[in-house]
Amino acid sequence: MEELNKNQSHSPFTQPIRCIVKLGGAAITCKNELEMVNEEILQKVSEQLRQAMIASSEKPPGMDWSKRHGGSEICCNPEEFGDHSATECSRFIVVHGAGSFGHFQASKSGVHKGQLNKPLVKGGFVATRISVTTLNLEIVRALAREGIPSIGMSPFSCGWITSERHISSADLSSVAKAIDSGFTPVLHGDAVLDEIQECTILSGDVIISHLAAYSKPEYVVFLHCSKTDVYGVYDRPPTEPDAVLLKEIAVAEDGSWSVVKPKLQNSIELTVAAHDTTGGMKTKISEAAMIAKLGIDVYIVKAATSHSLRALNGDLRSSIPDDWLGTVVRSAR
Repeated sequence: MEELNKNQSHSPFTQPIRCIVKLGGAAITCKNELEMVNEEILQKVSEQLRQAMIASSEKPPGMDWSKRHGGSEICCNPEEFGDHSATECSRFIVVHGAGSFGHFQASKSGVHKGQLNKPLVKGGFVATRISVTTLNLEIVRALAREGIPSIGMSPFSCGWITSERHISSADLSSVAKAIDSGFTPVLHGDAVLDEIQECTILSGDVIISHLAAYSKPEYVVFLHCSKTDVYGVYDRPPTEPDAVLLKEIAVAEDGSWSVVKPKLQNSIELTVAAHDTTGGMKTKISEAAMIAKLGIDVYIVKAATSHSLRALNGDLRSSIPDDWLGTVVRSAR
C-alpha cells in the first residue's frame, strides 16, 4: 500500500467515487452447494444497491434482455426508456467474491500456489476462470434487472498481474472510463498471472484495497454472509455462545488495529476456513485496515438487511447509531 500512495498522482480517476461495495461470496452463493447462486439474497442486495445508487423512487427499466434459466422469452420494452433518459446512477464500483464458484476448482488444482507448467494447474486455471466469470455474469444480470447499468470486468482480461500474490500492475483506466461513461463496473476475484510463481488467485478483498487507494471513495461497504444473527466481525467464531460483535475497530498509521467498541477482556480468535484460498476473515480485516488507513471508513455488515441498506446509503458517515448492527473499521486519527 505504501507503493500505491507514491503513485496517487497517476490515478485515472478524475472524479470522486461515492462507494466501493464488496459482495461476499458466501452471501450471494450457497457456499456448501457447488456453483449455486443464492437468488433470494442476490435479488435483495441488487434492490438495495438500486435504492442507494438511483435517487428516483420509481424503478428504472431493466437492462437484462437475455433469456433467464427456465424461461422462454426475452423481456424487453424499449418504449420504457423514453421517460428514463435522465436517470443517473451514483458512482459505485462493485467487487464480488467467488463463494461456491471458483474455490473448488482453485483448491483442487493448486492454482494459488502457481506453476503453470503443471497440466493440472493450467487446467485448474481455466476451470477457475470459467466458474468465477459465470458468477460474475449472474451478478451483472441481477443488477441490470434493477436498472443498474452494470458491466462485468475481469481482472485477468483487464491485465491485472501479481508478483508473489501482490498486485504489481493493474490497468485501472478501463474501470475509470466505464464509470465516466455512466456504467457500474462489476469486478471479481480471479485467477491471474504472477511474475514470480506464474499464476495465483487474486481475491476480491485485495482488489478493493487497490481500487480504494486510487479512486479514494467516500466509503467502502463489505456485505458478508447472511447467516442468522451474524452481523459483522466478532471476537471469536460467532457460533460460540460468548461471541461479541466488534462495533468499531481503529487503525493506526502503521496499519495495526485495535478494538475500540466494545472494550474486550480476552484476545481475539480469527480462524481461516480450510477451503478458502483467499485468506478468510483475517485477510478481510487486514484489507479493511489498509483502506481505513487512507482515511476511508469501511462498514462490514450483514447483506440484505436494514443495516446493510443504511451502510450503502452512506447514512453512517456522520455517526454510528446504537441500533446499527455491523462493524466499522476506520482510521484512529
